[in-house]
Amino acid sequence: MQARILPLLLSIVLVTPYSTAGAQEVPPRNCEHDRVRLLALDENQFDQDLNGGWRTLASRPGCTLAAADLLRDYRQAHRNDAGLMIWHEAQLRANAGQYPEAITLMKQAYKPAEKDLAGWNLYVDATIAFLRRDMAALKKARAKLAEVKAPVAEGMPPVIDGYVELDFADGAKRKIRWPPNIDVVEGLENCFDKPYAKAYELACRQSTP
Repeated sequence: MQARILPLLLSIVLVTPYSTAGAQEVPPRNCEHDRVRLLALDENQFDQDLNGGWRTLASRPGCTLAAADLLRDYRQAHRNDAGLMIWHEAQLRANAGQYPEAITLMKQAYKPAEKDLAGWNLYVDATIAFLRRDMAALKKARAKLAEVKAPVAEGMPPVIDGYVELDFADGAKRKIRWPPNIDVVEGLENCFDKPYAKAYELACRQSTP
């Protein structure tokens, strides 16, 4: 059970929002990358490596959309419709202010109800509501997400003081707030008047409405 839930929990930390301020001022050559090499990576190297894959491009100022396009090209080249890959492209487009395009992608990232063990679909609902500037829908999704209970199953760690502790691939143990992404959604609500790239930042999750 833990193996099935872990990818959902990791979605909290897999994308770091990148500022697009001043993107127009960055020379195009700054976004040059080894496209052939990157497209040849396996999915784990391309999407899950926090210091490699598309993230090395996205981390450069002004290269958010170039990274989003790289994700799109990778999915097309590999015929990969993995929900998390689609979500990451959507987040990058939202960071760059392409809200309609991001919403279209996010709608493709929903999980079948029987596979949604940790409230992922409610997280998607909340994010789309934010991008649509619909506070009522955002509040509704946040309230429902807050009610999601952790599955009771062998291998699933208990929720203690609102957190679960998991073993990550790098060997470290980390505490993740339950349900996953509830802090992100609270941040979107706290900073509703800000662009997505700012509302996603830790400062908004730690502030009060």
